[in-house]
Amino acid sequence: MTFFAPFTLPFIIGAAVMAVVLVTKYTLWTIHLPAEDKRLIRRNIFSTKSLAAVWEVVRESLLHRRIWRVNPVLGYMHTSLALGWFLLIVIGWVETVAYLGWGWVPLQGHVFFKYFMPVNGITEHKAGFELAMDLMLTVVLSGVLLAWLKRMRSRLMGMRRTTRHVLFDRIALSSLWFVFPLRYVAESITCALSGGGSFLTGSTGGFLREHLDAATLEALSEPAWWLYSTALGVFFVAMPFSRYMHIFTEIPLIFLRRYKLAPSIEEKSYDNFEVEACSRCGICIDPCQLQEDLGINDVQSVYFLRDRRYNMLKLSTAANCLMCGRCQTQCPVGINLNTLRLNSRAKMRDIPNEGRYGYLAGLDRSSGKGRTGYFAGCMTMLTPRILSAMNTIFEAAGDDVWRADADGGVCCGRPLMLSGETTAARKMIDYNTELFRRHGITRLVTSCPICLKVFREQYELDGIEVMHHSEYICRMMDEGRLHVDRSAVRYTYHDPCELGRGCDIYDEPRRVIEAAGVLVEAEHNRRNSLCCGASLANTVIDDRQQRRIAERMVAELESTGADAIVTACPLCNKTVERVAGRDTVDLAEVVAKNIFKTK
Repeated sequence: MTFFAPFTLPFIIGAAVMAVVLVTKYTLWTIHLPAEDKRLIRRNIFSTKSLAAVWEVVRESLLHRRIWRVNPVLGYMHTSLALGWFLLIVIGWVETVAYLGWGWVPLQGHVFFKYFMPVNGITEHKAGFELAMDLMLTVVLSGVLLAWLKRMRSRLMGMRRTTRHVLFDRIALSSLWFVFPLRYVAESITCALSGGGSFLTGSTGGFLREHLDAATLEALSEPAWWLYSTALGVFFVAMPFSRYMHIFTEIPLIFLRRYKLAPSIEEKSYDNFEVEACSRCGICIDPCQLQEDLGINDVQSVYFLRDRRYNMLKLSTAANCLMCGRCQTQCPVGINLNTLRLNSRAKMRDIPNEGRYGYLAGLDRSSGKGRTGYFAGCMTMLTPRILSAMNTIFEAAGDDVWRADADGGVCCGRPLMLSGETTAARKMIDYNTELFRRHGITRLVTSCPICLKVFREQYELDGIEVMHHSEYICRMMDEGRLHVDRSAVRYTYHDPCELGRGCDIYDEPRRVIEAAGVLVEAEHNRRNSLCCGASLANTVIDDRQQRRIAERMVAELESTGADAIVTACPLCNKTVERVAGRDTVDLAEVVAKNIFKTK
């Protein structure tokens, strides 16, 4: 059997280059994983988590379930290319076995089997395989057509904008666009000369046979296969250096995430799997309010990850992000975009000056006694109405409360962490942790979602239950310790980014509002809620730009016709209050106003 022709060289060389680069990258990334990450891999690799990862690979790497949720046409495009190409490979492999048995066939023999069939004297064609291969090729070609259409008319697929690509992306994309049309042409010419094929290549081959003589078809055959092989070879060489690296990288990433590996506020080798799993599909661009409201179009997550991957990331790009999480909820790969932003900022900006926070030693500005601790947070301390409302709630619930920052206290540390100054943030985290332990609290309540998130993710508070005040109020209501009158006031609720997308708290605030009045939902709510624009995470945009973002969000809330706007974040409260034309209140204020005492 002969399975070599000169035209296969571009494919063979390209496949070899791709394999060497991929193996080298994955090996180096794995070797440099921290010891704890390696331990997690060893502990979980032979567990049911690996089986769950396999199923997730099928759902997301082949079927692209998350993209279907964004837009069915876009989902079909990705599925047709991924699953269609995969099935072409699998069916093609089975086809060679059906014709030749289990003997060894080189890789190019499988890929170019249609060409090598007549070369090796195979004249009998199995109709089932011919039909299956034509069907899969048709599916893939339909995906290619939609990919062309997406670049020209992305709105047809639910995307207002597509990604601007770098050189290697363009090379890989252009070659990929032509791989399957060229395969269709080459196989059709071979069918015209030697028969075979089905409704697609067979019919086209018949058409060519009717309109071209045998000499012309012979003259066209080799060049057609050369073009197909060259397109494949160029794609394979460019792929590891382009956005298409995601095709393979998403697979180990899924396994590693199942094994509980994750990025942290310090950069580590695992981050490479997340960064290079980004397909730069552009789905994260449209949710970005910097793009929508301010016209800033070069700092979105797709560009942040691109620049980080190619070692050209600037602080101005890393820092210009609200870190609201809207893009992260839409990412079809589930990349931890905010954490990668954090550790990029830390690498660029952290100042490890151990002496800056010596004044914290022995400092204690807390007051009161009780097993329940209340950490108001900086923004709550600047919003006395919320403090007063929480005092009323604690009293009505009959809870003795120790107040961590009644006389100022120390910041939770998250604002510094968001800016990249992780060493300074850790000083504050250590101070507050020791303070909580010293006063023996078992429950910590905060009115600030920013504080809540850092308490849950960065503090080591085993044995201390951490709650947002919306959760605390719900708990007190459920236990019969807090009773609220229901009025006819219509409220619309704004989901704060750090509370909703950041801490997955959506239902408790709504339960509280519905106990005190009538809830009217805005168009963008829950995980799709708009950011108020005043995020502490963005150190680049100015006050005027923040206000423009807030105005759009508030306009949507006011369009509900509600009597008042409710939020559960003191920073959001102040931002909304600046531009709203109606009452703006915190959730705690709604409750405090409607509390009644039972006899």
